[in-house]
Amino acid sequence: MYTKVATALSFASLVLGQQVGTLTAETHPSLPIQVCTAAGACTTEDTTAVLDANWRWTHVTDGYTNCYTGNAWNETACPDGATCAANCAIDGADYEATYGITTPETGALRLNFVTSNADGANVGSRVYLLASEDKYRLFNLLNQEFTLDVDVSNLPCGLNGAVYFSEMDEDGGLSRFEGNKAGAAYGTGYCDSQCPQDIKFINGEANSEGWDGSDENSGAGKYGSCCAEMDIWEANSDATAYTPHPCSVTEQTRCESEADCGAGDSRYAGICDKDGCDFNSYRMGDQSFYGPGSTVDTAKPITVVTQFITDDGTDTGSLSAIKRFYVQDGTVIPNSLTVIDGIDATNEITEEYCEQQKTAFGDNNYFKTVGGLAGMGKSLTKMVLVLSIWDDHAVSMNWLDSNYPTDADPTAPGVARGRCDPADGLPETVEAAHPDAYVIYSNIKVGAINSTFTAA
Repeated sequence: MYTKVATALSFASLVLGQQVGTLTAETHPSLPIQVCTAAGACTTEDTTAVLDANWRWTHVTDGYTNCYTGNAWNETACPDGATCAANCAIDGADYEATYGITTPETGALRLNFVTSNADGANVGSRVYLLASEDKYRLFNLLNQEFTLDVDVSNLPCGLNGAVYFSEMDEDGGLSRFEGNKAGAAYGTGYCDSQCPQDIKFINGEANSEGWDGSDENSGAGKYGSCCAEMDIWEANSDATAYTPHPCSVTEQTRCESEADCGAGDSRYAGICDKDGCDFNSYRMGDQSFYGPGSTVDTAKPITVVTQFITDDGTDTGSLSAIKRFYVQDGTVIPNSLTVIDGIDATNEITEEYCEQQKTAFGDNNYFKTVGGLAGMGKSLTKMVLVLSIWDDHAVSMNWLDSNYPTDADPTAPGVARGRCDPADGLPETVEAAHPDAYVIYSNIKVGAINSTFTAA
């Protein structure tokens, strides 16, 4: 995710911890997926979804007192990170009533944007795929394709229905970090390429040191949680992008300084490539390819196919290309071609494409510095699936669907990313105007190249 430095998703009474509470039962919503072979045979796995720990209610272990409320820590329960983790229990979630997360049909997951509840309103959500009650489902994507259906017809400008993979620990950090007693069963251990510093517990300790409450429900601490990230689908009804983000580390890693985290002026010194190498059809010159009534029509569900091609055609080869197809009404729609001076006409992400794009747009090629496409491929062997809906308190989602930077000439190469007005993504605007927005993800499949989709 391009500029997701401090998570914009929030909950009016959002609190979090690492022990396991017993006040609310935790029942994981069913979200089965299919695994397909080269012969075209697909089998079903009975996977489930789990809510990220950052959204959950956490209280002191022997009562109902919050450990974190609004944008502040309970100083009595949390005088330091380790003590806080020992004092605070993370509890189960009421997925539908509190968070607006439902399963409208088998193999489908609906995430509502704003959900009113007894404690106020929950804004956005993030869930992970579980293989069992206490382990995330790990994916090896090399020489594989990943397919899912997405309905963004009710997802306007300024919102992001995101599907991506992060190099998280299979057990959510349970075995690596003594202070983490909850693990994957309660959605712990999140990391991504933005090295987010709004994660309240990292490595089994509270991220309370230096905590600065940046808005009503969020903030940022001294530490960030970094790992490689493969953005399969970042989109609303007007714009979409897919983006690899490699890192110099090969597992979830806590960054401990501005330089390591890539914060502020150190963006191009950190552990991870925050910019990534994106393919946004609008940004790459085809401004009529994606949107309502366009070639890829966002007024109706879309089947999104992403292929991870290796140099030798094996599951152990080096990642050489990331290809994209869409399927609608039984028709396979190849990704749009680039129409940018200085970039060869292509519709896939390769190392050459990334180098040409960075040069044409005048961008820093930190993607190459931390490993490039081959480096991304090394991380793709053990990834956790993430599905989310969020708005952007940092830069109003302009990097996805409008002009970015907003003060740059929109006719300059790479600045225009979508048709949305820059003001449409202001959190206070989009939350007030579109609380009933939602995204639906369904029919998730993974398997051999050309095994997960069909055309009429």
